[in-house]
Order: sequence, then C-alpha cells, then structure tokens
Amino acid sequence: MFNSLFIALQSVTPVPKDLPLPLPLPEWLLVTILVISFLVHILFVNLMLGGSLLTLWSQIKGLKNKEYDILAHEIATTITVNKSIAVVMGIAPLLSINVLYTVYFYSANALTGLMWIAVIPLVTVAFLLTYLHKYTWKLLENNKPVHISILAVAVIIFLFIPFIFLTNINLMLFPEKWALVKGFFSAMILPNVFPRYFHFIFASLSITGLFLHWYMGRKNYPFESIFPTFTRYELKKKGYSLALVASVIQFLIGPLVLLTLPSKGLGWNLVAVIFTGAAFALPAMWMMWKGIQGDESTIDKDFKKVLILMTITVVFMGSGRQIYRANALEKHRALVKLKTEQFQQIKKEAITKNKKAEAQESTANLTEAQKGENVFKQNCTACHKPDVKLVGPPVIEMASIYKGNKAGLQSWIKKPGKKRPDAPQMPGFEAQLNQEQLDQLSEYILTIK
Repeated sequence: MFNSLFIALQSVTPVPKDLPLPLPLPEWLLVTILVISFLVHILFVNLMLGGSLLTLWSQIKGLKNKEYDILAHEIATTITVNKSIAVVMGIAPLLSINVLYTVYFYSANALTGLMWIAVIPLVTVAFLLTYLHKYTWKLLENNKPVHISILAVAVIIFLFIPFIFLTNINLMLFPEKWALVKGFFSAMILPNVFPRYFHFIFASLSITGLFLHWYMGRKNYPFESIFPTFTRYELKKKGYSLALVASVIQFLIGPLVLLTLPSKGLGWNLVAVIFTGAAFALPAMWMMWKGIQGDESTIDKDFKKVLILMTITVVFMGSGRQIYRANALEKHRALVKLKTEQFQQIKKEAITKNKKAEAQESTANLTEAQKGENVFKQNCTACHKPDVKLVGPPVIEMASIYKGNKAGLQSWIKKPGKKRPDAPQMPGFEAQLNQEQLDQLSEYILTIK
C-alpha cells in the first residue's frame, strides 16, 4: 500500500534521495535547540527591526518636535547592539534547521537562487548604514533629510530581508510546489507568506513597545538629563500603547495566518498549542490596557507579569511553528526515506555486480597455471607447501612423480590412496573440484620446478 502511495505521489511531487548520514545529536535535542535558539534569535531581530522603524518614525516627527529627535537618538543607540546579538544568535537555528531538514532547506534555497545569496550583501549594507546613521548624528545635525535617508534605506532593506527568509522557510514545507516555482518572486506569492510577514512585522513592534517601556524606566537611566519635556511615564505609556496596538493587530492577523496554512500540516496538536499561546496573551493585553488607563503610580504594577505571559505565548507560538513543520513534512519525509533505501539497495547491488565483473575480468586474463594456483590456495595449502613437507609431500615432489602424466595426477587428486606410512590418508576431492578446476590445478602442479 505504501509503495502505491509512493508511486502516486512521486508522479506529481519531487522526491529526492537523502544523505544517509546519522544525526550528530538525538533528533529531539536538535529540535529543542532549533526552537529555543530561534526564539532567542528572532527576539533580537524583532528588536532590531522594531527599533529601526521606531527610530525612523521618531526622527521624522523630530523635524517638528525636537523631543522626538532625542527619542530617536536614544533608540538608535540600541539598534546596532541588538543587530549584533541577532546575528550571533542566528547561527544555532540556521545550523539546526540545515541538519534536521537538509533536503528541504537546500531545495528551497536552490529554487530561490540569487535572492537567497543576496541576503549576505543586503545584511552587510543595512548594518553599515545603521552604523553610519548612528555615528553621523552630530555631523549631519543640520542636514536631517540626508541623515533620515540613511536610516530609511536601512529600514527598507531590513523590511525586505524577512521576505527572503519567510519565502524560503515557507517553500521548504511544500515539496509539491517545487516543480511549479520559477524563482524567488514566484515562491513569494505562495499562500501564507504575506500573512506571516505582517504577523512578524507587528510582533516586532509589540516587542519593541515592551522594550521601550522597560528601557525608559530603568532606575540607572539618566532620563531627566536627556529629555527636557518628556516624562518617564509618558514614554512608558507610549511603549505600552505600541505593544498593545501591535498585539491586537496580531490577534486579527493570526487567524488569517492559520487559515492560509495548507491543511496537510494542520492537526489538533497544532491548534491546541496555538490557542493555548493566545490564551496567555489575553491577560497580558488586559494588564497593558489597565496600565495605559491608570495613573503614573500603577503603570509598572503588572509589567513583570506581562513579560512572563508574553514570553509563554512566544514559546507556544514557536513550538507551533515546529509542530506544523513536522506535520507538513511527515509523509514526504517517509517517501524520501523509502527512496533513499531503494537507492542504497540499487547502489549496493551495482557495487556487488561491478566487483563480480572485475573479478571475472581479472580471472579471464590469468593463464591456466595461475588459475590453478588459486585453486591450490583454496583447497591444498592446509597440507602442502610448494617446496617443503607440511602434512603431505611438497608440490615439487608431486610434479616430479607425475611429470608428463596429467591424467594420473588428476586421478590421484580425485581418489588418493595411502602410500606413506608416516603421513595421514589424503581426502579425495572428486566432489569438491570440477573438471575445469582439476585441469587448472594439475597444470599448476606440473609447472612447479
């Protein structure tokens, strides 16, 4: 039944063979590393992107209100730090997904081609622009349009790079689409890419809002000496408001993300995890709302609870991604495993056949005496040596006795008698050797001198 399913699916879906290499760690441990390291990585990616967007927005507002320009400067100082941590923390999930899903990740990268390779120069340019923006703040103080343009270009690149990653990660889940994809832009319009992209953007803003609330409220932060007009309460409230609005929008986009997921990866385990994560986010959003509506003395009352609840939500959502990935690829991975086993069997048979052919070719080039030597080694060396007595007489003595009498030698080999009282009776080889082997063996013995 499985073979018929294999044939049916293979006719419409590319099923490559896998690399038959053992995993360096247990699969469950690699999956755990993938989920946890990805969540840490994406946290700092969110902060980098959200911080860049918030800095750009604040700096534009700062053209009319100097206080917002100061806010933009303060947020900008965090972008390069979060960027560096995001890059370092991205190594573990990238390696893990390559090890766990080699065939799928490689295929998606190959199908998107140059755009995937372009990630490196795009990231490099964006990072350099953020440093240029950060360290030319005073230099371009009187040329704000140029200064803002530097960050704007970096933000555009930061907004585009996630499209590349999301397109590839989405494409690797759908092998049935591989034959239809004609490059990056073709893969980008597959279902679920845009909903996931917008969900990611608002997640960045939500996390950045919470970060802003914490960053401006630190006790050792010299807030009053930096901001002439803004108060801590105002900026913490703005951070909460950004986090809450972005979270509400995520709740609206979330069902769209779920509905645009192809059904092959959906299951009760995924639905349970997603809705459990959402359930933890609801009280966190309510606490943020209460903080916004309350006064200055209560704005921080539930902040730690909000962080804990939102962290739990993120862990559930990250786990849901892995569950969907496993569900979506389960049947195809079984087909790949079967094809790999079939290939290995064909390879083994080919190697065996090739060795037999080489052995036959090698044997065909031997003289009769050389072939006889091989027969001798296989049947006679336990009792006979070429020139010294072992159990029986040496071969040179046999050659001397039966010189010119090949028939007599063969007759003796088949049914030997007992001539020597000091030697045991030699067993007969009539059943073990055919006539061709007897001819070869006698030819070898009679050539010994």
